[in-house]
Amino acid sequence: MRADAACDSYVICATPRTGSTLLCDLLAATGAAGDPDSFFMTNVDPHWAACWGLPPDDPALGRDHCAAYLDAAIAAGRGKTPVFGLRLMHENLGDLTGMIDRVHPGLPSDRARFETVFGRVLFIHLARADKLAQAVSMVRAEQTGLWHAAPDGTELERLSPPREPHYDFAHIATRLDELAARDAAWTDWFKREGIVPLTIAYESLAEDPAGTLARVCHRLGVAAPSRDAVKPGVARLADAISRDWMDRFRADASNGR
Repeated sequence: MRADAACDSYVICATPRTGSTLLCDLLAATGAAGDPDSFFMTNVDPHWAACWGLPPDDPALGRDHCAAYLDAAIAAGRGKTPVFGLRLMHENLGDLTGMIDRVHPGLPSDRARFETVFGRVLFIHLARADKLAQAVSMVRAEQTGLWHAAPDGTELERLSPPREPHYDFAHIATRLDELAARDAAWTDWFKREGIVPLTIAYESLAEDPAGTLARVCHRLGVAAPSRDAVKPGVARLADAISRDWMDRFRADASNGR
């Protein structure tokens, strides 16, 4: 742990399509705030696991294996900095706390588990106020296969071959309910654990990435880059199609569809 800084680590507590990739990239680009990513997923991509130096995630291998996994994830999440960064979706919270519990059994709470392994933790609640826009974004990503693109249009993350998107009321409604429930679950967890997170809205992050980054750096106790030096590497994918789907969804919902 570092006695000269506010935090030893941070956890970006997010749900899909809230700008977590943008925030992770901005923090990594500072060169002082770790190299955050999703190290604790139920099924980590083997390519990324190899890049991060993670051993296979097999709880059956016991305490030593879990300890090695945690050590490797912390090293990857620190990068070449003293600060550990982690992106965590609520559905993976149990995977992480279960792993910690196998290494450090008997701790009284999830908060104690995090602090035992990661030191002084800044919890960041990254949420999206417009849940319908979030659901539409997720459905389009699932349909088209494109999850992230650079400002110049270059594809950054594609998970399936290109397909044309199509409006699907039921699919959007399902994702809307799921995303709202997952975000509410984070809020309930913070209350239960006695955590007051730094709350960041996707809308604020998208409109003012430099200002949002400065807020996080201030809380971490690291120097923020100048506003001119902040260059977001992830573009918004919302467009006229997204707006049309939102209008159609509201109309269909009001008609009792």
